[in-house]
Amino acid sequence: MSTANIAPAPTPIIEARQLEKSYAQPDGSRIQVIAPSDLAIYPGQVMALLGPSGCGKSTLLRMLTGLSPASAGSVYWHGHPVRDESPNVAIVFQSFALFPWLTVLENVEAPLEARGMLPIERRKRSLRIIDAVGLDGFETAYPKELSGGMKQRVGVARALVVEPEVLFMDEPFSALDVLTAETLRGELLELWLGHKIPTRAIFIVTHNIEEAVVLADRIIVLGRHPAHIHADFKVDIPHPRDRQGAHFLELVDSIYRILTQPAHQHDTAPSRTFGPGMPARPKTIMLPHTRPGGMAGLLEILADRGGRVDLHRLADELSLEVDALLPTVDTAVLLGMLRVEEGDAVITPEGQAFAQADIQARKAIFRKAALANVPLLRQMEQALKAKSNRTLSEEFFRDLLDEHFGEEESRRQLETAIQWGRYAEIFDYDAATGKLTLTEA
Repeated sequence: MSTANIAPAPTPIIEARQLEKSYAQPDGSRIQVIAPSDLAIYPGQVMALLGPSGCGKSTLLRMLTGLSPASAGSVYWHGHPVRDESPNVAIVFQSFALFPWLTVLENVEAPLEARGMLPIERRKRSLRIIDAVGLDGFETAYPKELSGGMKQRVGVARALVVEPEVLFMDEPFSALDVLTAETLRGELLELWLGHKIPTRAIFIVTHNIEEAVVLADRIIVLGRHPAHIHADFKVDIPHPRDRQGAHFLELVDSIYRILTQPAHQHDTAPSRTFGPGMPARPKTIMLPHTRPGGMAGLLEILADRGGRVDLHRLADELSLEVDALLPTVDTAVLLGMLRVEEGDAVITPEGQAFAQADIQARKAIFRKAALANVPLLRQMEQALKAKSNRTLSEEFFRDLLDEHFGEEESRRQLETAIQWGRYAEIFDYDAATGKLTLTEA
């Protein structure tokens, strides 16, 4: 059979091969935050990287752009290692990151000035892109005079003015109100589909499923602990995309099911590697950052609805994004009070008992479930029992957590553990002294 008419496969603009990120610890071990991953960005595509907060999306973006070095693996730009040449990319961040002492025009001109472009040429190019993003008339305004949406337009203009081959966007609309975010998404699509910008590919990090399906031609879903490519969706819905269309809703629901079904049986701390002769240490389960009251509300809803709900529809009813609901679901799953089946939350007998119990009975059920399923709380209780005065400083537990997590995540893990432990009456906590004291039976 002749292959003369078969078009060759496109060559990726940026390609990551077995890209990995880990952080060294004082004891010689390493915390792996991104597992070895392969990823390619092709011309003519909008690619969305989707996943819950804290899963490593921004870290992966920074490695792809060369802002952050990889611990292993390589990033290639048109087939050449990034270390050998600077990729022609630009980034739009969640925070507007504008220079407050510069006008709109001066902010947009700044990267061109840094590249040594002549004043006349950079002024002409900046004015063209300012007009393209809808900021004509605001060239002499300062950031303090602009709304959030207009500030982000300046950020987009500043990124596009360097004519990047790949435009990276790190949750660019998450700090904006719903209507403004929707307007900017539409304007970005107009620029892209109308070929009004020289950019050949767009890579957008988001936690918003509908945003990904509205914008992207391809959606990568990251799993957690460590981050890894959990799923890869091709979006073949023509623009403009009908959010109420059957194909659109089916794809959103499929992605939601993937996000509510972790790739691993248990969410654990990031993988640790050890040197020769070093014994492997048990992993610590990462606590979802939620309050017991939020889980109680979810279980009450499930109990009222016969014990089973579609999480995607429930999030819509509650006007929540997946990122807001999933930690609460993860908490209830961790404690054995519900399970997730094909995107549906199903209450367990323990969850049913919790939902129907009074306040004190709920505390007792939560305490039993927490000590049975959360090693950190069990470890904290045992450490407090070992002290004659039943009291320890929170710094003691922070040091334990530092062996498994980075400094910021250790702080958040301890805060969550303290909230859960106080609710379960496992221990008391004095915020003024930072002391934890065992609650005697």
